[in-house]
Amino acid sequence: MDGNGRWANRRFLPRLAGHRQGVESLRRCARACVQRGVQVLTVFAFSSENWNRPEEEVSGLMGLLANALAREVQQLSRDGVRLHFIGDRAGLGEKVCAGLAQAELATAHNSRLILNVCFNYGGRWDIAQAAARLAQRGAQITPQSLDREMALAHVPDPDLLIRTGGEMRISNFLLWQAAYSELFFSASLWPDFDEAALDEAIAAYNGRERRFGQTSAQVQQSQSSSLPKQMTT
Repeated sequence: MDGNGRWANRRFLPRLAGHRQGVESLRRCARACVQRGVQVLTVFAFSSENWNRPEEEVSGLMGLLANALAREVQQLSRDGVRLHFIGDRAGLGEKVCAGLAQAELATAHNSRLILNVCFNYGGRWDIAQAAARLAQRGAQITPQSLDREMALAHVPDPDLLIRTGGEMRISNFLLWQAAYSELFFSASLWPDFDEAALDEAIAAYNGRERRFGQTSAQVQQSQSSSLPKQMTT
């Protein structure tokens, strides 16, 4: 969710105003995903590298998280959204950790949309912590065993990865899970990312052929010979 600071700068506003608007955009995007039948939405809210930002901005982001949790959890629960917070909680304050745990508990019964919020997260951290867990147990480290220990092991790998703000990189986000994800880079700053922009990304995804190492002919043959997993009429 990139571009909050630039959105604010262009309007001669404090950077934190852009982050507040970014929360509004996340609310809008989550609701749109529910309406479109998306089952899992994972967002990069605060990276392990973001601690390097000015202290005032980091403090403001922590306060914004606390306020958003207090204000949004009940509505998210009514919308059928289940919250998971993904990242290294050892680097967070006791009050913040308690708020995250409470929000997860309050939405644990929901099933319309799983919303993973990556906070104090980094893709390299995720791989390292998974390997450390296996090493601690003396377990063999394989792609399959690592996969089971990743922080997002409770959901499938993402089909589509969207980055806003015009940047063409993934910046340490889901390095393991995005191995076969379709990538979509949007020029929209995150606070401007709306339902139309989401639909554009989904349309681009639907127009792509996902081969997973196979040839186009193999994919087409497989699709023609297998029944759809779900059908709606």
